[in-house]
Amino acid sequence: MLKGEFPMSVANLNTGERIKYYRKESRLTQKQLADKVSLTPQVISNIERNYTSVSSEDLAKIANVLEVSTDDLLSNEKSSQQEKSYYELSDKEKSDIAVQADQLLEGIESGDDLSFYGEPATEEQKERLRIAIRTAMEMNKEEAKKKFTPKKYRD
Repeated sequence: MLKGEFPMSVANLNTGERIKYYRKESRLTQKQLADKVSLTPQVISNIERNYTSVSSEDLAKIANVLEVSTDDLLSNEKSSQQEKSYYELSDKEKSDIAVQADQLLEGIESGDDLSFYGEPATEEQKERLRIAIRTAMEMNKEEAKKKFTPKKYRD
């Protein structure tokens, strides 16, 4: 698969998640990427988790290191709020859900070790679980918005 051609699961990712996807495809750690673009690993982590937005200058540096275009890193979300349906989640709502999903997973991990089939969960399995939880939470929020938004505020 060529860079820029997304499997179905990547096509719907936001910018931070795409950066993480291409960083992993390039077999770079957050620290290695951070060093190459003159940022800290914490900033890279925050960008990937959508806790902070990436500047256009830093986006260009990251794209260059990952050997992709900035268009490949930018999500395919509609830029205008007017083009969005009333029930589509805002970036703030998605960010809040990401935080809630992380807190939920941390709660699961803080009890007995998280395991699958008797084996401790790998970081990859935990990340898949985090994405699944966040996706389910986003779907539930959109459904609630469709159901409970007054008609006068709908499209």
